[in-house]
Amino acid sequence: MPYITSSIIMQLLTVVIPKLEQWQKQGEMGVKKITQWTRYMTVTLALLQSTGLIFLFNNQFQGSIREFTPPRVAFMVLTLTAGTALIMWLGELITQRGIGNGMSILIFTSIISRLPFEGASILRVGGNMKFSVIVALGLLIIVAVVFMEQGQRRIPVQYAKRVVGRRMTSGGSTYIPLKVNQAGVIPIIFASSVLYFPTLIGSAVGGGFKSFVDRYLANEGSIAYILIYGLLVVFFAYFYTAISFNPVDTADNIRKYGGFIPGIRPGKPTADYLQRILSRITLPGSLFLATIALIPSIVLAVWLLDPSTFPFGGTSILIVVGVALETMKQLESQLTMRHYEGFLR
Repeated sequence: MPYITSSIIMQLLTVVIPKLEQWQKQGEMGVKKITQWTRYMTVTLALLQSTGLIFLFNNQFQGSIREFTPPRVAFMVLTLTAGTALIMWLGELITQRGIGNGMSILIFTSIISRLPFEGASILRVGGNMKFSVIVALGLLIIVAVVFMEQGQRRIPVQYAKRVVGRRMTSGGSTYIPLKVNQAGVIPIIFASSVLYFPTLIGSAVGGGFKSFVDRYLANEGSIAYILIYGLLVVFFAYFYTAISFNPVDTADNIRKYGGFIPGIRPGKPTADYLQRILSRITLPGSLFLATIALIPSIVLAVWLLDPSTFPFGGTSILIVVGVALETMKQLESQLTMRHYEGFLR
């Protein structure tokens, strides 16, 4: 979690801080600088989160940690932080020597390894009928996620012939792929973090505010939680899409290289056209994300099952399917480059 959080924060800060944006445009050297600062932020967040977790465990289990002294606490914090740094190093090592993003592969492996335990728990608590329905629902969700992850709107771009020095470059046609789910799993992570803040404040304040939070904002089966969570996911899907894709820069780059979208004038009309298309395709993508995120809460409200044991909802299925598709693409490209044959041929 510290690595994922720091990566998202650095990605957002790249849009806000000009120095980071300059690093990102420098190529490999700039990416190395951003990666190094991501590591620093990961270790800092790991120190803060491990300290909070240790005090939370000690309070939750009513002082079960013997001799809760500063040296012992510092040793536990150091151990958890070192474990986070080790996982971060393993993820980067897999990225360098393997196929795809190493941290995503580690998370993918962690989620897959929990599926047998979660399935057995559902079978034991809910019986054969509920287990069969959830397995069938899980297969439908996987098909829907694959369909939405692969869905994109292709904007055609036509390039005219240009003279560069003494050479004439031939024109051609290509397209800009705008994904339906442009934001990925990040809106769900943001929405969960925002809803977690009232729980933290309620734990510190106590009293009537804590009762209100526990009843409406921390209860995943309540109508208020479902509505607020769904609206937050839709909002952050639009918010992150607006940050990650800049129609003005894309339109300027198209015009700079002598390209144009058929039927659309270069410059501001092209940027407005891209923004309008992006806003339209983000709506079904955000509603889909909200539905996937709320499936565990709906299962809890209808069948009174523990949402933590539901294996086909929230971020888990999106990460699993996304990593699997990306790994397949990487294998396909590697085999095509070396043997001129695809992975499935």
